[in-house]
Amino acid sequence: MDIMKTLDRSNFQFPGQKSVYHGKVRDVYTLENDVLVMIASDRISAFDVVLTRGIPFKGQVLNQLAGKFLDLTSDIVPNWKIASPDPNVTVGHACEPFRVEMVIRGYLTGHAWRTYKSGLRELCGVTMPEGMREHDRFPEPIITPATKADEGHDEDISREEILRRNIIPEEYYVQLEDYTRKLFARGTEIAREQGLILVDTKYEFGLKDGRVYLIDEIHTPDSSRYFYLEGYEERQARGEQQKQLSKEFVREWLMDNGFMGKEGQQVPVMDDEFVDSVSRRYIELFERVTGSTFEPDYSDNVLERVERNVLEYLATPAH
Repeated sequence: MDIMKTLDRSNFQFPGQKSVYHGKVRDVYTLENDVLVMIASDRISAFDVVLTRGIPFKGQVLNQLAGKFLDLTSDIVPNWKIASPDPNVTVGHACEPFRVEMVIRGYLTGHAWRTYKSGLRELCGVTMPEGMREHDRFPEPIITPATKADEGHDEDISREEILRRNIIPEEYYVQLEDYTRKLFARGTEIAREQGLILVDTKYEFGLKDGRVYLIDEIHTPDSSRYFYLEGYEERQARGEQQKQLSKEFVREWLMDNGFMGKEGQQVPVMDDEFVDSVSRRYIELFERVTGSTFEPDYSDNVLERVERNVLEYLATPAH
């Protein structure tokens, strides 16, 4: 795959635009009438740092995967999506976000394993059983919330602390936990049909007119971790690493090259070969999770295409 032009940053001025927020990987435009235009860029972040090069088609993969899963879970909880007028764009309802990410883990992997390996048996106030090995399945999925930081690292927080500090009122928090478990069960079911295991993921919610909405992306490689189902038990029995589809391999590559987002550390040089391999992994995940072929958009000018499609959508009376 040739390294294609990437959508690294946008700076549009849409009709009725009130503000724009450039996040780590997405540019969010707030328009009149509580409408958001969210553009999934090709930027990639790890350890809360935006890396030096964009990944071809990453934004398209994330946007289309998230859109598909929002549609497939809208019977569980209402969500923010209204339309997707471009491969990299979702238009939706502006909601007031809860300041906590709902992280749910089905397996002892990643951050949970690093915590466990350090000798601790509690994560976010949840007790983890003794005698577990890396990538073992928890008896029941555990919810390990994280505070949502505007800058820097998100931080683990317990249910008790969220309620004690009234970060989220209890009536809403109970709803969020219920939605989180149901969404994870649905995601697990869909993944299994495609020969994958949904290992862990995070959901974000917001309020609009007093009602809870699912916001942001769901079940994408940026917010979730997947294992291959085939051979999982055998690899566990032999104590081997699991074959996974997630962004974890990017973090591992960075760690192997001496970078963990700490002060004074330099982001390693991302050569064409590495960038291409990351792009291929994102596309593979899209095809594995959806069971359909990814259709990359090879526009000569991605920014022009995005702007044109959004303006056409906003100009239609029906929107």
